[in-house]
Amino acid sequence: MENLIDLKNVSKRFKGFSINNMDLQVKKGFITGFIGANGAGKTTTIKMMMNLLKPDAGEVKLFGLDYKTYEKEIKERIGFVYDGNVFFEGMNLKDIKRIVGPAYKRWDDALFYKYIDQFELPLNKAIKKFSKGMQMKASLALALSHHAELIIMDEPTAGLDPIFRREFLNLVQELMLDGNRTIFFSTHITTDLDRIADYIAFIQGGKLVFNQSIHEVAENYALVKGSVELLDRDTEKAFIHIHRAPTGFEALTNNIAEVEETFGNTVIIERASLEDVMYYLEGGVQHV
Repeated sequence: MENLIDLKNVSKRFKGFSINNMDLQVKKGFITGFIGANGAGKTTTIKMMMNLLKPDAGEVKLFGLDYKTYEKEIKERIGFVYDGNVFFEGMNLKDIKRIVGPAYKRWDDALFYKYIDQFELPLNKAIKKFSKGMQMKASLALALSHHAELIIMDEPTAGLDPIFRREFLNLVQELMLDGNRTIFFSTHITTDLDRIADYIAFIQGGKLVFNQSIHEVAENYALVKGSVELLDRDTEKAFIHIHRAPTGFEALTNNIAEVEETFGNTVIIERASLEDVMYYLEGGVQHV
């Protein structure tokens, strides 16, 4: 299976924070969700994918190409949707098209107007008067209008109301129907990805914790609930992190077989959502 994005041993250091030896592959033709708490390194990683930041070490390739030799070719094939207005606020979409269009060899006016119509966006209204949701749609329309093969989204649903978030996610799913697109979707709202993602990459403190299919995450992680009396130094080894309460414990495991062997039917084992996985992994690792 072809990788559209390939980061190998990538490191980037700042004062008080660093990305360390990251290996991250994004598969062609799928939606990969990129999750992690605010400050985990999601935006820094994306900036290196976009060549807005250069890694201190390691290799970044998109479409099998490196930026040093093929920057223009790579950027022709990428669309970017960002959390925030990246346009001049006083401009309207007609003005922006006039500026952005000539920058791309494959810019398609007919496609641009198709998405403007589909997304119900006004052409002559200043961007500063758009709602947050309309700005996201405008950003997506521009990204799609030059036939981008890879769409990179950095927190696109942050700040959107629940109704528009669902509408936006439905649009994202529709974009995948022709099988020619790949989407890399960074977010801290994990419920968005439960609905649409094929793969999940989880970053914590600048380190990639896992990069798995959504089905592997569901199969590998589980929530376990039971009586605190069942816990001791040996049985706790089956868990990544444990939350104790007067009513009992709840814990995350990535070894369901060991839990079943250790506890039998004395505990309840439930599917862990992405939010559960992120919450417990962010809570600190007690046993690995």
